Amino acid sequence: MENSSAISCPSTPRWNSERPFLTGRFHQETKTTSRFFDTKGYSVDSLSLGSEKAIGCYNAAVQELVVIDDLLSAMVGIQGRYISIKRAHGKEDNFTFQVDASMDLALQELAKRVFPLCESFMLINQFVESRSQFKNGLVNHAFAAALRALLLDYQAMVAQLEHQFRLGRLSLQGLWFYCQPMMGSMQALSNVIQRASANNFAGSAVLNLLQSQAKAMAGDNGVRSLLEKMAECASNAYLGILERWVYEGVIDDPYGEFFIAENKSLQKESLTHDYDAKYWTQRYSLKDGIPSFLANISGTILTTGKYLNVMRECGHHVQVPVPQSENSKLMSFGSNHRYLECIKSAYDFASSELLNLIKEKYDLMGKLRSIKHYLLLDQGDFLVHFMDIARDELTKKLDEISVEKLQSLLDLALRTTAAATDPCHEDLTCCVETSSLLKKLGTLTDGEKSRNVPDDNDLEEPVSITGLETFSLNYKIRWPLSIVISKNSLTKYQLIFRFLFHCKHVDRQLCGAWQAHQGVRALNMRGTAISRSSLLCRSMLKFINSLLHYLTFEVIEPNWHVMHNRLQTAKSIDEVIQHHDFFLDKCLRGCLLLLPEFLKKVERLKSLCLQYAAATQWLISSSIDVPSLVESDGSLVSEKPKQSKSRRPYQPLKLSSSNRTVADSILKFEREFNAELQSLGPILNSSSKAEPYLTHLSKCILGIGNEQ
Repeated sequence: MENSSAISCPSTPRWNSERPFLTGRFHQETKTTSRFFDTKGYSVDSLSLGSEKAIGCYNAAVQELVVIDDLLSAMVGIQGRYISIKRAHGKEDNFTFQVDASMDLALQELAKRVFPLCESFMLINQFVESRSQFKNGLVNHAFAAALRALLLDYQAMVAQLEHQFRLGRLSLQGLWFYCQPMMGSMQALSNVIQRASANNFAGSAVLNLLQSQAKAMAGDNGVRSLLEKMAECASNAYLGILERWVYEGVIDDPYGEFFIAENKSLQKESLTHDYDAKYWTQRYSLKDGIPSFLANISGTILTTGKYLNVMRECGHHVQVPVPQSENSKLMSFGSNHRYLECIKSAYDFASSELLNLIKEKYDLMGKLRSIKHYLLLDQGDFLVHFMDIARDELTKKLDEISVEKLQSLLDLALRTTAAATDPCHEDLTCCVETSSLLKKLGTLTDGEKSRNVPDDNDLEEPVSITGLETFSLNYKIRWPLSIVISKNSLTKYQLIFRFLFHCKHVDRQLCGAWQAHQGVRALNMRGTAISRSSLLCRSMLKFINSLLHYLTFEVIEPNWHVMHNRLQTAKSIDEVIQHHDFFLDKCLRGCLLLLPEFLKKVERLKSLCLQYAAATQWLISSSIDVPSLVESDGSLVSEKPKQSKSRRPYQPLKLSSSNRTVADSILKFEREFNAELQSLGPILNSSSKAEPYLTHLSKCILGIGNEQ
């Protein structure tokens, strides 16, 4: 992130400080012999005329005239004959005024009263000279310009006093009287610049200092008004930067003074490639040192410029309408706080323009509906066709799968189903992950995971995983929709899809097993293991169907409708992102993907269902001995019930010799399935206290176990 130290500024030419006649302090640089002795730690810059006589040699009236003349010189930083300026070695801002000790004591006291005004002038004048360099930033430049204008008024006052002195109308008491109005103001300004110089303040720090000092001088209306005027003048340059940001979305900050930083290393392309992309949150961010008068609205200012930048990145050039009234312009800074109204109106305009652009031109809702159709299986006709034609490829091991072949089969399924009417179906691609769902969930870093993070041993990969466990769909998201549907969001969609896809696969396999049982339904199965197998198959189907019904109709659909309604009333793109992320996080929790303990049990149950479905053909063929129903290759042939009934109605089947082994196998499947199913009860009951929507799923699953 860029900071002020990294900003390259033009350097001030060396001759600007080496040539005294260019600095405005040339009259202080001429060295002559002082009539006063140096004190320890000080060297005297004497501008006296080298008078041989001490001032005490003159009478009081003459001394007063000489003192007035010297004081008028000292008020503009020039030493007199009997008033000297002493500086500390190496410290330009540390100096004192001294008078000749032989001066009349009353005159000395009156002269010393004016010395603070002289010191304030020298401090302010030196500050103006030093802060006018490029490296000090625009705020210091504006502040120095305002001080320079004030010094012109001050010097005009000194010139008027000198004119009165030449006319013989000015006494030392009169000089003191006329200096009173400027004394407090110059002293307050010198205090401000001393603090600013000591801490090397720039940018918003100068503005905050001026405002805090103005508030501290609430008892002195004149000084307070002056400091507020200085703050207003110094803030004009800062508000100029702010105006370009909130009206055009451009950071025109040559000296790094603005409180918004741009990280150019973060590119918008990272939203579609990096799961932890920080573009939207950190491309533009708030820095330390926000001006106090903008602190409460700094977030709105940041967001306004971000929205304008997004539209510029889209090639949609838009500029916030600038108020025509001078009182309503952002540059008009004052106690009326009209600048807050300008910023609020700029934010409202930028927010509505960007929201309309993304909703209308880039069809955000259409893209979200399309993602819901494919990744949340809202319309699964294409998936059924795809699973039929890609079955052989999906059953292969990871290193044997051809992603190109899967993509061509996916394209075929999309073109030959209702998905062909979706204009976004071409953005759908397939991919094969390298890890199982449990392993992938273990790598999430989004803070919404369960506190019981599984250990590495719990996330060990299965011995051999196939494409059915790792297949996923990907979706091409382009700018600016990637702000809402980022890689992070798309990954969450894919996690839900993989869970649903594998559940669908298990459901299809169990349906195949159920059809195999239905093929021998007309035969008398009493007394055989096949009847018990049929009950087990029905329990497994009820479990997987209950799970799918819960995932789709009790989690995804209700939350989708809530999100859809909220998006219709969203006022800004940040609200859209918030509602979309909330929908995905709630779906992840509702689909139990953030409960590793539950997910491991479900994976175990699905594995038992698949093992049982794969063994169904052997179980049926081994349980009965009907030669006419078994082909030479051992595959089961389903006959029509009417033909079976007409041939041998209600005739008991002959048990095969391996019936006991089959019965033991079915009992083993049944025991393991029921045990795993019942172990879900405590997990669901404990989780349902925090998530009430799990209660119905718990009742359905525990009901299945009680039926056994």
